[in-house]
Amino acid sequence: MKPDYIKDLETWKDEFQLFYPVSVRFSETDAFGHLNNTVSFVYFETARIEFFKETGLMQRWMSRTGENIPVTADLQCDYRKQIFFDEKLNIGVKVAKVGSSSLDLHYVILNENKEVCMTGRGSIVQVSKKTGKSSAWETDIKNILENLVNL
Repeated sequence: MKPDYIKDLETWKDEFQLFYPVSVRFSETDAFGHLNNTVSFVYFETARIEFFKETGLMQRWMSRTGENIPVTADLQCDYRKQIFFDEKLNIGVKVAKVGSSSLDLHYVILNENKEVCMTGRGSIVQVSKKTGKSSAWETDIKNILENLVNL
């Protein structure tokens, strides 16, 4: 069963352009040798942070003079195939939708055979450090993000 954010799995999978490699560490597995179900969210975060670095968002958010921070509004993972210790994975991230202060990202975790092991999605909201309320994207960043939608 496919999640509602995916119309056609193969088409959706082929839209990913940005991937980040990871190897499953022993400490990330459970007593049965499977990847622990919480680790997928760590992998999503790893890809998301690298993506934010590449777009320049992370540098702005981490700057002492930066006025905004990212907040994860929601996060979803759908498990499709078991993953085990020492597997080599590629974590894909792509922009699905850009709002005035939010961003909907999609994730895919592929094994070495390029099989989909997990899919996911999540919303990130840019929030003002001062007010704690959502803060609109700067024009240059919004343009970069909109150009990445369904790349």
